[in-house]
Amino acid sequence: MEIIIGLLIIAIGAFCQSSCYVPINKIKDWSWESYWIVQGLFAWLILPFLGALLAVPAGHSLFELFTAEQSFNIWMTIFFGVLWGVGGLTFGLSMRYLGVALGQSIALGTCAGLGTIMGPVLLNIFFPEQDPLSKLTFSVILGVVVCLLGIAIIGVAGSMKSAGLSEEEKKAAVKDFNFPKGLAIALLAGFMSGCFNVGLTFGADINFGELTDPMFRTLPATFLVTLGGFVTNAIYCFYQNQKNKTWGDYLPVFSVSKRSREDNKGWKITDYRISSYWLSNIFFCLVAGGLWYSQFFGLSLGQSFFEKGGTMYVLSFCILMALNVVFSNVWGIILKEWKGCSNKTIAVLTAGIVVLIISTFLPTVIDSLSKS
Repeated sequence: MEIIIGLLIIAIGAFCQSSCYVPINKIKDWSWESYWIVQGLFAWLILPFLGALLAVPAGHSLFELFTAEQSFNIWMTIFFGVLWGVGGLTFGLSMRYLGVALGQSIALGTCAGLGTIMGPVLLNIFFPEQDPLSKLTFSVILGVVVCLLGIAIIGVAGSMKSAGLSEEEKKAAVKDFNFPKGLAIALLAGFMSGCFNVGLTFGADINFGELTDPMFRTLPATFLVTLGGFVTNAIYCFYQNQKNKTWGDYLPVFSVSKRSREDNKGWKITDYRISSYWLSNIFFCLVAGGLWYSQFFGLSLGQSFFEKGGTMYVLSFCILMALNVVFSNVWGIILKEWKGCSNKTIAVLTAGIVVLIISTFLPTVIDSLSKS
């Protein structure tokens, strides 16, 4: 029963993450780089920091965890967060060229498999005495393989979509649809995004041990990973602000007219009232950031219902990514990204989703059968 509760909590987090691009679509008159870093401020800094505070017992401070003894794990956690930040940037581009459903499917599927495997493998290089490779049991490997199989099937559905629609139909569903370019970017995004779980693996002991509620033990490490990712995204987004002269997006104290492209004089001030769209943009960025962070908050809560070091615990990141893909495809259908596709393409897509759902339960079934 505890496994079911843990899976339900992770599923709720996955649904929230898959929904985070809905409020982003409500943002008006901001450049991509501006709204991306503002929602990141909430998703990768403010909310993870508040979440990490939940792991701090009474009478202690979060900064007590950042000691010289933990310095290697702390910096490795942040480092892999920086690498994950590259995945976050390319993740957004994958959805630009493939849409929410297909972009998330390929990127998150790759992230699921590599993120689960790379953590123990890299940890074994630095701490072989802990035998982290022993966590990669048959059930774990099988779960990853079945998950990747589901992703491959969805990728086939995407290829069928690309081949079966006219250019006009593709653009109607996804404005900048480009399957070859999107596939390459999504695979890169998935590889780099897998570094998130590697960071969590290195930061697994950055907490107060038994003094920390098991439901919140991974949240300090989550904060360090997202901190590293925020740095990567901030550098790129601020560079784009400078390049595109879009710093005015951040100014709340006046409304602005359309920027002139000919004379390059920047924003023309029309009045000094607080812009109504600026306030709504901040709100939608907060909602998007909160929905995104929910996946890792839910992961921390859900893992507390699994045996630490057991199959479901090790595979929980992969399960989260698989469920993200399931729900992103549900949103893809709602947003009509698969409109105009043949029944055969939809059948292949459905089969891929079913295989992904099976991958979340199969390891538990295998473990139960092996013990009986």
